[in-house]
Amino acid sequence: MKNAFVLLLVSCVISPAIFSAMSNSNPLILSLWDGPPPNAQPAGQPPERVQEDKIVWVRHVQNPSVEARLPARGNATGQAIVVCPGGAYAGLAYDWEGTDIAGWLNGRGIAAIVLSYRLPIDGDVAHQKWLSPLLDAQRAIRLTRAHAKEWGIDPAKVGIMGFSAGGHLASTAGTHFDAGDAKAIDPIDRLSSRPDFMVLVYPVITMTEFTHGGSRVNLLGKNPSDELVRRYSNELQVTNDTPPTFLVHAGDDGAVPVQNSLLFYSALLAHHVPAELHVYPQGGHGFSLALDKGHLADWTHVCARWLAER
Repeated sequence: MKNAFVLLLVSCVISPAIFSAMSNSNPLILSLWDGPPPNAQPAGQPPERVQEDKIVWVRHVQNPSVEARLPARGNATGQAIVVCPGGAYAGLAYDWEGTDIAGWLNGRGIAAIVLSYRLPIDGDVAHQKWLSPLLDAQRAIRLTRAHAKEWGIDPAKVGIMGFSAGGHLASTAGTHFDAGDAKAIDPIDRLSSRPDFMVLVYPVITMTEFTHGGSRVNLLGKNPSDELVRRYSNELQVTNDTPPTFLVHAGDDGAVPVQNSLLFYSALLAHHVPAELHVYPQGGHGFSLALDKGHLADWTHVCARWLAER
């Protein structure tokens, strides 16, 4: 009995250290770039993290990073998803459309790489501010593949997921990618930035008629050229090589019209890209996991099935 008590006492002493080590390794926060990121812009307001309306918002991101949240090895499917929170390219709904989503993915054996990407409102047109979010998303995909063995990931099962403006970034990454530079000094840059699949949740897709005005202005400026509008209207950038895509939207979305998802889905079909679209009659905008939305909460179950088929 005495030995049992000693064992229990020792366990109580060492357990906090064990749990501390676990918390230090998962989640793991990594800078995207060694040194200043490419297309670095003039320093604007300092980064801030504030809670508003029950959501943690991250703003003025200058040093992009990823937060890797990994499932237990015994549950891991080998899939990984770079998660892009939304916020009209003005902020990041970091918990609502980031870490909460990561928890849901982890529960299904999927590694979640939450991306804190640069927000283009901190720059100006002269610095091509619209490039920075895309460069960060591409780098996050390459970085995930670079850590595939360490994180228990299949490098051929790396997808991207985005919400609202984060959906625009995700769909931009899925239509503007490259195979990597075999001659790059940085081994990460030698890897492909093409996502193997996409999940787009109430996404901004187009910069034309049905766009979200705030996202367009924050990304492209008030008077973008026709060429720039076309380049970032992702329904116009779909090819036969665009990754398979899952889309979900609410028909009554008053912020980002459902036509965004409809346009992208139609373009995918025209190029014979496997795609699945779910439009719910009600739900509005920004519903995240939709835990309090009744029938709309079904979207996560349908999406989980689609992901399992990948």
